[in-house]
Amino acid sequence: MKTETVRYKTYLKKNDVVFALAGREKGKKGKILQVLPEKNRAIVEGLNFLKRHARPTQNNPQGGVIQKEASIHLSNLALFCANCDRPVRVGVKILEEGAKERVCRKCGEEV
Repeated sequence: MKTETVRYKTYLKKNDVVFALAGREKGKKGKILQVLPEKNRAIVEGLNFLKRHARPTQNNPQGGVIQKEASIHLSNLALFCANCDRPVRVGVKILEEGAKERVCRKCGEEV
């Protein structure tokens, strides 16, 4: 029996600087490497490391323990505003041309 996950609307994108709000990595910030919208998760550079034991292969003849980033749920991340120097909520402002722009809810600056 497979359960379907509900996709949440997110304003987080690749290369955004985010702040971890909860979990083992709480209080740290990093850059988003990849967003997985179907799973409501993101892989963040320097956060949520896990270790995997790899057997020797032609590509990796040494084998050993490999450390890499695991995904973090989007609800545990907040966009980091460089202007405010803190994690903020994101709003959307519609420009004259009709294009949308993400803005900081605190200072109103483009993120």
